[in-house]
Amino acid sequence: MKLSNKITVFTVIFTLFLMSCNSSKSKIATKNVDVKKTTNKPNILVILCDDLGYSDLGFNGSKDIPTPNLDALANNGTIFTSAYVAHPFCGPSRAALMTGLYPHKIGAQFNLPPNSGETIKKGISLEETFISKVLNNVGYQTGIIGKWHLGSNAEFHPNVRGFDDFFGFLGGGHNYFPEQYRKAYAQQEANGRKIIWDYLHPIEHNGKQIKETEYLTDAFSREAVRFIDDASKTEDPFFLYMSYNAPHTPLEAKEEDLKLFSHIKNKKRRTYAAMVYAVDRGVKRIVDELKESGQYENTLIVFFSDNGGKVKAGATNFPLKEGKGSAYEGGFRVPMFFHWPNVVPAGKKYDFNVSALDLYPTFARLAGAEIPEGKRLDGKNIWDNFLMNKNSHKDDNIYVMRHRNGYSDVAVRKNDWKAVKVYQQNWKLFNIGVDMAENNDVRKDHLDILKGLVGEAKDWSGTHLQPNWWHDEKTGIEWKKDNMPKFEVTFKIN
Repeated sequence: MKLSNKITVFTVIFTLFLMSCNSSKSKIATKNVDVKKTTNKPNILVILCDDLGYSDLGFNGSKDIPTPNLDALANNGTIFTSAYVAHPFCGPSRAALMTGLYPHKIGAQFNLPPNSGETIKKGISLEETFISKVLNNVGYQTGIIGKWHLGSNAEFHPNVRGFDDFFGFLGGGHNYFPEQYRKAYAQQEANGRKIIWDYLHPIEHNGKQIKETEYLTDAFSREAVRFIDDASKTEDPFFLYMSYNAPHTPLEAKEEDLKLFSHIKNKKRRTYAAMVYAVDRGVKRIVDELKESGQYENTLIVFFSDNGGKVKAGATNFPLKEGKGSAYEGGFRVPMFFHWPNVVPAGKKYDFNVSALDLYPTFARLAGAEIPEGKRLDGKNIWDNFLMNKNSHKDDNIYVMRHRNGYSDVAVRKNDWKAVKVYQQNWKLFNIGVDMAENNDVRKDHLDILKGLVGEAKDWSGTHLQPNWWHDEKTGIEWKKDNMPKFEVTFKIN
């Protein structure tokens, strides 16, 4: 289906909201033609995995999950060894990617609750301009395939946040096998259930429900190929946000993939491995399409995970401590690489700290786009320093904060030092440069450094807003009852 038809379909449903979307682009070439763009702007392809473990890829040390296609890109590009996201779980991390801001500054520090479109009817503030809109405004064809999780109501829909093309689901997760989730949805609908768990909802394309038939990871890879094929037939560059929900739960894998990992005895680990493998297989399809359509040489590929792997769901984050949801390294330090033939240094590693918050201004720079007037950003354009292997974040702080019931976990990293407070324990200090596993607390020897970092984190907390929502009603009630966030307790050094 051509892009012009896609936008028209969605307009029938969300007419008032699509007035802000750019008009679709015409097709001027056919597949297998090496299209010469009229601009030097690169295509930008973000491949984001969901709950992927730090050490669950070959290029980052995996021994039991082969990822040959991702490894080939990583090893022919530059691997970031110290990359962080802005939050240790899904929704807030993705909000940071799109807005360029810590989610705490826009009241998005909790996941939107399930079925938010039918219950609280909220989403990321419309006052925030997404990077997709910035790129769309300078002529990029923009697409998102997969998971959204930034608001399910019409005014928060991807098609009105700068994306020409959306194929996927709006909530925080989804079941993988269509024959299973379609049947379950139909049964609940027939029984008169008014709110049906959004993991079972039909997949949509630009506001129209479709009857998907493929395993979801394969379907998303297929649609990425379609988008690139369509985009390659125009004069304009593209921005594709390939937002896989794998290997997020539920742990569901194809039988043929499971057979490849029969040697893994732990069932969760075996299924998780098969899900990661399906992503890698999909990446091959995407790269093949880039090459076939003549777009490979002019495409920056950025790969990472939205947060650390969920250890209880089969992931590993070795040598990092803990995983998804944690203020320790395993919660928000992620595998990451850049790949762009003859532009991004090949076979290199970039060892300086970087943040997913840096992608917004960096993408804008590459696209020749102006940052909207008054737009706040917490990251930096790292492009020039990256190419020269220089540090863009010398003496800068990278923060993480995760609220729990009645207290908050928080960490701040500056250069090699990291101060962290978790589970209402005392503040600890680690030299991450020599102790990335966070085994040796050195606060007694460097109390002044600890106090400085904690003080700066306290100042940062002063920029936060009260949450606009909580992941469930009970948490919101407890938050108010406990007079959260109680930062006077959080930033006290005992």
